Amino acid sequence: MSERQMQIGEVAERTGLSLRTIRHYEEVGLVIPSARSKGGFRLYTATDVDRLMVIRRMKPLDFSLEEMRDLLEVTDRLGATDDPPADEELKLLRERLDAYREEADARCEKLRSRLAMAEEFAATLRGRLEA
Repeated sequence: MSERQMQIGEVAERTGLSLRTIRHYEEVGLVIPSARSKGGFRLYTATDVDRLMVIRRMKPLDFSLEEMRDLLEVTDRLGATDDPPADEELKLLRERLDAYREEADARCEKLRSRLAMAEEFAATLRGRLEA
C-alpha cells in the first residue's frame, strides 16, 4: 500500500507554512514533492511533511539554508534503509547530528535570554503606565 499523497494546500495547513514558502523550499532543493498529479499539481507524503517541519523548526533558530540542507542530508543518510551507513560513516553522521543538537540548544538558550529581557522591558512599560 502506498503512502497517502497530499496537495500543497493541505501541506501548508498541516505545517503552518505558506504556499510561497513551501515552493521556495522546493526551489532551493530542501524538499521535493514526492510526485505530481496528472494535472501537474505537487503531491507530498507524510515524510515530506516531516521534512518541512524540520525546516520550520530550524528557521526561528536562524539556521541557514545550507545548514538546513546539511542537516537534512545527515538525517536522510541516517534513515537510509536501502543502503544503510557502515559503522564509520554512522559514527561521523551521529557526530554531525550531535553538533546540530548542541548548536540548537545554544541558540534556544540565547532566545530564552532575549525573551526574558523583552518581557522585563514590557513589564517596565506596564509599570510606568500604572504609575
